[in-house]
Amino acid sequence: MLRLWSIAKVQVRKVSTSESLFCRDGLFNGLVRRQFTSTRGERRTVMSFGDGNHGALGLSSSSIPGMGMDAYEPTVVSNLPSDISFISAGHYHSLAVTFGGEIWAWGRNDEGQLGRIAVDSGRDSRSEPKRVEGLDNVNVRAAFASGVVSAAIGDDGSLWVWGRSKRGQLGLGKGIIEARVPSRVETLAAEHVVKVSLGWGHALALTVDGKVFGWGYVADGRVGNVGLPLEASLLDSITDGSMKDQHAADLNLEAAEKKVVEAMSKENDMPIAWEPCLVEETRNVKVADIACGSDHSLILCHDGTLLSSGSNIYGQLGRSKQDLGMTPVDITESPISIAAGLGHSLAICNRDERKILSWGWNRSRQLGRGKPEHLPREVEGFDGESPASVSAGRVHSLCVTEKGEAWVWGCGKNGRLGLGSSSDEPEPMLLEDIEGCVLQTVAGFDHSLILVAE
Repeated sequence: MLRLWSIAKVQVRKVSTSESLFCRDGLFNGLVRRQFTSTRGERRTVMSFGDGNHGALGLSSSSIPGMGMDAYEPTVVSNLPSDISFISAGHYHSLAVTFGGEIWAWGRNDEGQLGRIAVDSGRDSRSEPKRVEGLDNVNVRAAFASGVVSAAIGDDGSLWVWGRSKRGQLGLGKGIIEARVPSRVETLAAEHVVKVSLGWGHALALTVDGKVFGWGYVADGRVGNVGLPLEASLLDSITDGSMKDQHAADLNLEAAEKKVVEAMSKENDMPIAWEPCLVEETRNVKVADIACGSDHSLILCHDGTLLSSGSNIYGQLGRSKQDLGMTPVDITESPISIAAGLGHSLAICNRDERKILSWGWNRSRQLGRGKPEHLPREVEGFDGESPASVSAGRVHSLCVTEKGEAWVWGCGKNGRLGLGSSSDEPEPMLLEDIEGCVLQTVAGFDHSLILVAE
């Protein structure tokens, strides 16, 4: 598929450093509180599964005998402290935060996203979790990642970033495309940031008082109105409709590749917001949650309104209205938490009973249901369960319930569902044999992480 030429972001994470901000309508019922507090003697374990080619699993070659680089079942990530409070998955790397305010990182490091000053060589070196350097004076509470950038939030609400992005995803100022060591985003120095979400070249930040700032690549209005022209992505324009009617399959491959290369070259001239700017559509609205997919964004307002913006090539915006910028999703439920993957979106809703709605790309049944795919509909096979948080990968989806269990569905390639095989699962499946309470689960591009309290 043509759109798979681009790197996509898996979004992530439903838990913020501010418990009250994400506990609307009783969300998590104590799950958040337990994640950020530790009982005396309680041990926290990070487990990983899925594609290990980039070292994002944090496993040595000897940890997964007979499986090559992939792990088909949850496997303990060794060499991590036992007091992990928060985990995050980028496209091909992973982050873990401790109660003591440290960040540990492992996986792909081509753009310096691991925060290691010394250059690593060899798979085992990048697979080994190591502490991020340059944050000695910052008490980190949460971390987030894209394919090429990592971000950390201090307990004082400060935002720190590192990595390399030619599309302004660092947010450090015009023309700054690289930060080898964590650097503070000074534009947000007066704000108390509680969550960041990173897409493919774009980013959103949420503050404790409900404001949203956007920056980076702004094609398709994927961060809303930040004072720059709203223009459609050239890549989307050449593939428009191809994901719906499979017309792309009839295109001459060489001609299609040429069009993609030409469009990518022209996209270098698309507008970039080099520093965080207030998203105008939310200026007079208090926001509860944010999520960035590969080329789209979701913003959940405190009044229950769910906004979407960006590319809609897979129907991931969940609305019939195709206007650029932030516009309400066609949803009749009451969303309380959201997640966005490469081309699909998830929302936990809480009207009569807790349920998950999904919409967008469904090639591997990552929606957990059938058609219609472009509008929000309930994930099937989840009766009797109460979802607490969701996460979306490239083509798979994850959920943690209030009982502390993990459920998975969608693409099983490389073992990313942790069920012991490469089979796709069209409906949610319980991840069994996990000893302890699952506090958090996050989806990378092709790998998954879970945080367990033993």
